[in-house]
Amino acid sequence: MTKAEKTREFIVAKTATVFNEKGFAGTSFNDLITSTGLSKGCIYGHFESKDEIALAAFDYNRNRISNYFDSQMIQKDTIINQLLVYPQIIRRFPSIPAWQGGCPILNTSTEADDTHISLKQKAAEALSLWQDKIENQIKRGIESKEIKMDVNPKEIAILIVYLIESAVMQAKVSGSMSNLRIAMDFLEKTIKNLSS
Repeated sequence: MTKAEKTREFIVAKTATVFNEKGFAGTSFNDLITSTGLSKGCIYGHFESKDEIALAAFDYNRNRISNYFDSQMIQKDTIINQLLVYPQIIRRFPSIPAWQGGCPILNTSTEADDTHISLKQKAAEALSLWQDKIENQIKRGIESKEIKMDVNPKEIAILIVYLIESAVMQAKVSGSMSNLRIAMDFLEKTIKNLSS
């Protein structure tokens, strides 16, 4: 990896949390300078615009969370136990470093839906990939006879993602984890009921 590539990665890693917490509009260039300790000229020497940094930061944040889920799921021996990782992790999401600032898909979707087309597209793509991943897990579970044959993989995938995103949003807005815990208890029961 070249020095320029390392610097680009450093900038993205250092600004990712700022963008996730403050959003694109709320993040000033001074925030980027403060978080990286680099000059404006140095940052612009590696990125053409704040937009380009924000898009890279979104990918960084999304990958960080996805990798965290994957690292927990790989330790599980069944599809059902892998799916149960979602409510287990979401119940404690504020304490997980990868979730600092909240869910990047939710945060970006909320802010960029009418204001930043490129970020909106990134969030929509991430949401779709996440749903597809869960849908494929469920299909594998049906094929291995671990999950009931009459389960609709697409419906369950959408339900899981929507329950997670809405529960996280309500917890962030209200500052209370009680409704999130109720939603994750329901999700856990739903996943367990998929078992054949």
